[in-house]
This record gives sequence, structure tokens and C-alpha cells, in this order.
Amino acid sequence: MAELLEVNGLTKRFGGLIAVNQLSFSIRKGETVGFIGPNGAGKSTVVNLLTGYLKADDGTIKLEDRHITHAKPWQRAHFGLARTYQIPRPFPELTALMSVVTAVLCGKQRVNQSLEDAGVEATQYLEFVGLFSKRNILARDLTFYELRMLELARALATTPKLLFIDEVMAGLNPGEAKRAVEMVMRAKRHFGLTIFWIEHVMAIIMDAADRVIAINYGQKIADGTPDEVISNDVVIEAYLGKGWRQYA
Repeated sequence: MAELLEVNGLTKRFGGLIAVNQLSFSIRKGETVGFIGPNGAGKSTVVNLLTGYLKADDGTIKLEDRHITHAKPWQRAHFGLARTYQIPRPFPELTALMSVVTAVLCGKQRVNQSLEDAGVEATQYLEFVGLFSKRNILARDLTFYELRMLELARALATTPKLLFIDEVMAGLNPGEAKRAVEMVMRAKRHFGLTIFWIEHVMAIIMDAADRVIAINYGQKIADGTPDEVISNDVVIEAYLGKGWRQYA
């Protein structure tokens, strides 16, 4: 598979704290890559760097043949990057339909697309995630699970090549979590997506990911198949501490 995203030497500092330290990895087209690490490892900072919400202090980011290290978030959306958030970020005073219309119009460049045509396209994404019947409901009045699906619909509406998923199960009950994971995987198949997936629930990563990248203190500590990474002593130590072996 061809490389879709290449990250080399990515570094981010907050004052004297190095949150991401010379991080390098690549993602191939069509992969689902799990991204794991203990709390405070730098996972969200990495996604914010890749999607343009933070500026890197050093390193490069390349999407296919395009260097996007200094591109704005809206430019990266045009180039094919989209994301969901661990805590949904709706437009509370917009209906579900208009929330997705904004993504249709502001995502990948669509020349001279009318508001009416954008509405038709947005309706299709809402139907895909099961929110067609809620299309005229204000986002503030949706349930937490429905907000998760609205986030996904908005991301899909930008027609991404690479979709960043940030803890899709957070805040959901087991039944909702199962449905959310199934929806993400269905979207991957239907739209031919490449997925970069942050998740704390290791069972999800083991089932969904083709490959797993683990970081700690902003540095990569493992990169391999789910089985390889989950049995890696350095990864286990990062999660459980240096004395984990005495309890094994």
C-alpha cells in the first residue's frame, strides 16, 4: 500500500515541557492505525499537530505528495484530513442538517455548490449515521450518542482521505459504544477511508486496527501489529509502571 501520511521528527514544546519529541511514523492508504499511550502521553497533542490546531516547533508532515506542515486547519480539510473529538463540539443553535451542511460547504473544495445541493448531500450523510429523522432537531437537543454520530457525519461530509477518531466510546454505555464502533468501521468500508484511531479501550484497538503505534512522553515506543504492541514490555511498563513484573 502507498504511503498516505508521513510524519518525520515532529516536535512540540509548551515552555520547558516537550509534549511531542521527534516523533516519526507513516500511515498507508486503507489502514486502520490505532494510536495508544497512557494519560498524558501526548496523543491529543499529536492529533492537534496533524490537523493544524497546533503549530509544530520542528519536523514535517506530508500528505501524499503535499507538505502540509504549515497549512491551516481549513486547508488540511480541503486536502483530505478530518477528525472527530473526544468531547463532541456541535453548533448548538444549528439543526443537525445545517450542522452537516456547514461541513459539506467548508470541507473539500466544491466549486459553485449551492446551499440546496449541499442540503441534499448533507441529508445523505445524516441518513448514513442514522440521524435522518433528527435532521430538523437542534444539536443542543440531541443525546450524547446522537452528538457522536453528528460528529461523524460532519467529518464524513468533508470527504476525507484520512479520518482521525478520538475515543469514540467515551461517555457511551456498552450498547451505544458497540454501535458507534460498528458505524466507524462501516464508514471506513463504505467511503474507502484510512483511519487513525485514538482509543483507551484496548479490546477495540485489538479488533479494529491493522497496526498500532504506542507513544509515551511524546515519543514512539512501539509500532507493529496489535498483538506485537500489546505484548511489548515497554508498552506494558508505560501503562503499569516499572514494577509490573512482580505482579505478573
